[in-house]
Amino acid sequence: MQFSHEHEEIRRTLKRVIDNEINPYVDEWEKAEQFPAHEVFKKLGDLGLLGLTKPEAYGGAGLDYSYAMVMAETLGHIKCGGVPMAIGVQTDMATPALARFGSDQLRKEFLAPSIAGDYVACIGVSEPGAGSDVASIKTFAKKDGDDYVINGSKMWITNSLQADWMCVLANTSEGAPHKTKTLICLPMDSKGIAKTKIDKIGMMSSDTGLIHFDNVRVPQRNRIGEEGMGFTYQMMQFQEERLWAAASTVQGLTRNIGETIDYIRERKIFGQAVLDFQYVHYRLAELKTEVEALRALTYRACELYISGQDVTELASMAKLKAGRLRREVSDACLQYWGGMGFTWDNPVSRSYRDGRLGSIGGGADEVMLGIICKYMGTLPRK
Repeated sequence: MQFSHEHEEIRRTLKRVIDNEINPYVDEWEKAEQFPAHEVFKKLGDLGLLGLTKPEAYGGAGLDYSYAMVMAETLGHIKCGGVPMAIGVQTDMATPALARFGSDQLRKEFLAPSIAGDYVACIGVSEPGAGSDVASIKTFAKKDGDDYVINGSKMWITNSLQADWMCVLANTSEGAPHKTKTLICLPMDSKGIAKTKIDKIGMMSSDTGLIHFDNVRVPQRNRIGEEGMGFTYQMMQFQEERLWAAASTVQGLTRNIGETIDYIRERKIFGQAVLDFQYVHYRLAELKTEVEALRALTYRACELYISGQDVTELASMAKLKAGRLRREVSDACLQYWGGMGFTWDNPVSRSYRDGRLGSIGGGADEVMLGIICKYMGTLPRK
């Protein structure tokens, strides 16, 4: 992967924002169990960081996905997982389908203010009875005159308690589950929407909601692209979401290892620094090697994606490896911190809690393995 001056400028600009405008407040936001999304997103939007790959006509920069990958990687400098995830939802999960397939009117109404940081977006796919199994969602949008009337629920929805709009996936007809779904831009102040906060073990600064729809009306013109193509559009969005998940993991893990080295260089046991034990520094070397392997896999997937190739298999591999490596690195590092690793405000214990979501959200490990097996041709024949 070759990075240009423009790539490095994005990295430097974002790192400056993180150091000055985000990290000084992370502990406060973690305790509050919510960060001020509109305030943070507006600062990022003013710098042009929320629409790097989006069309210039709507305020984006029109750049290729390598720039989004650099941004995702740089977000790993944030000293928690919740804020980077919320930003990723805005840039790489809730808006790609709208940018590609939305009408001009719809992109002016929802995409442009999201790129500017004036709107906070969320993506409504998962439900109480359907998470990784997207085909099983039950939320239904029934036609009534010029409107859809939406009934159902969405669960585990990042940004939803502060969001201005949701990119919601709903059934709009009966029949084959892969051909009945539609993506719709839904204003979150619509009548009939009820929101409930979900308490989690990690990602504390990211608000997460259970959203219930009771006869919620939305104009049919808010449909993204063709009716019945929502499942296909969402699968396309997943490619960018999973690449983002992998890229955003690398720097955070590198930071975990570095912070652990600094701490155990000073921590003494049996008369010597913990870092001086051969097993310990060998183990850290192994972990660093694994992180760099993930970086290489992610970069390769990104290069192929930019060239127009289907990277579903590689993106799934990168997502799988990222989720598992977040668990492995944070667990190993926490062990070397001893009792301090078991305290709540320790940076590695925060990573331990936040990182566990990596193997669940955006498609569980088992779903990634199933996708990889499908591309390998090793699934059982029916």
